[in-house]
Amino acid sequence: MHNKCELTILMPCLNEAKTLETCIRKARTFIESYNISAEILIADNGSSDDSANIALKEGARIIQVPIKGYGSALIAGINAAKGKYIIMGDADDSYDFLDLAKFINKLREGYDFVMGNRFEGGIKKGAMPLIHRYFGNPVLSFTGRLFFKSPINDFNCGLRGFDTEKIKKLGLVTLGMEFASEMVVKATIFGYKMTEVPIILYPDGRNCPPHLKTWHDGWNQLVFLLMHSPKWLFFIPSLLFFFISVGGLLCLLPGTVYFNKVGLDIHTLTIAGFMVILSYQLFLFAVFIRVFSLSHGLYIAKNKHKYFYNIFSLERGIIFGFMMLISGLGILTFLLNKWIDLDFGRIQNVSSTFRLLIPSVTLISLGIQTVFASFFLKILGISSKISYPNENP
Repeated sequence: MHNKCELTILMPCLNEAKTLETCIRKARTFIESYNISAEILIADNGSSDDSANIALKEGARIIQVPIKGYGSALIAGINAAKGKYIIMGDADDSYDFLDLAKFINKLREGYDFVMGNRFEGGIKKGAMPLIHRYFGNPVLSFTGRLFFKSPINDFNCGLRGFDTEKIKKLGLVTLGMEFASEMVVKATIFGYKMTEVPIILYPDGRNCPPHLKTWHDGWNQLVFLLMHSPKWLFFIPSLLFFFISVGGLLCLLPGTVYFNKVGLDIHTLTIAGFMVILSYQLFLFAVFIRVFSLSHGLYIAKNKHKYFYNIFSLERGIIFGFMMLISGLGILTFLLNKWIDLDFGRIQNVSSTFRLLIPSVTLISLGIQTVFASFFLKILGISSKISYPNENP
């Protein structure tokens, strides 16, 4: 798309008749004060009040977005924008559209993504519910920084600016409030140049309930963060379960372990064996999701991934799987021969038998999973669609 102006000020709108006029006039004043070639674009998400007429009367361009959702309105607005840069902000007068110079200046400096930070700029009394201020936003922002090493400290700030073409390359798809996190996460993953600027959050100027649903939207954002981080959703838990379960196996194989008067025996050993299998399944899920993400351009490959893919092959995976399978079958055969020696009679020392049977069944299960997982990775095509950077991760 050929950009026809430098800046698009984008406002998603759903029944904002009470505040929309004020927001548009502030945005217009900013544009005129700084002599910027710009447009004001309203992405109307099915307003039933007079919002559309107000937007037209104030000289804004308006597009109708029939599919409901915060993300839906913004995606449509981004695709329709004529500006080289976009600054988006809610149309409820909680953000000051007169104070956008810091955003456009950072974008002109070469930043791809500029986020507002309400906690640095200030939150006016009554502008943010306490549960959002001291729990919701801090938890989601901390989670995003932890999972993705993002430099952003206020993930849910609704006032942000970005390069139009760069943001389109992210392939944003979420339609709800989780769109706020998707934009930050993908910009971080793809290595965009990002920064924050302090802004002030003002009380909502409307007299109706906010569109944000605290628990529903907060949960959806947390789920989104987890889904895009197989490391934390699958790999870290798999390591935790693995060390606990293998430690339990090694401790219980020689015999019963006592803690004061509590004895841990073959029942605990059985649980440990199941945990080993569970940890391996979680590890495989992490690998599958990461490979899928890399193959479909949802994640940037790093040199550590290249190292893994250079080592892995279908044949090596099958050989490793069969090694575990044969080891498990070998132990099982040993136990079967002992039973044959007893003419299939009653086994006297059940405890010692189970101390071999449980590792045997565990190895057989891991071996079979490894063989089939190797085929599945081959189907995903781990080497055909992935390119790697030259720099170190």
